[in-house]
Amino acid sequence: MVRRALPERTCVGCRSRASTKELLRVVAVGDGAGHSLRPDPARRLPGRGAHVHPDPACLTQAVRRRAFGRALRVTGVPDHGELAKHIDAPATTSGQPDRTRVASKVGRPT
Repeated sequence: MVRRALPERTCVGCRSRASTKELLRVVAVGDGAGHSLRPDPARRLPGRGAHVHPDPACLTQAVRRRAFGRALRVTGVPDHGELAKHIDAPATTSGQPDRTRVASKVGRPT
């Protein structure tokens, strides 16, 4: 009996390697206003894919680091609303740094 190794990919959020069974494939779909991220649980949508754990923390980290744009080779910040609904994460993260954190690091009030 021959055992085959499962393919592994890197999560764009936490940067850890995991089997493709544990990760969610994400593709960028272009529309007139830019790109939006679509979940591809069946791994059937055409185009370049990125992988992320189906965990709100990994999604938040990937959006904050703007990792989807680099992994999928798209310009600009893609809309992640539909992906956030699929993962059950808040879609309020815009990819911009939090002003309260930046101000506290600099020492200026917001």
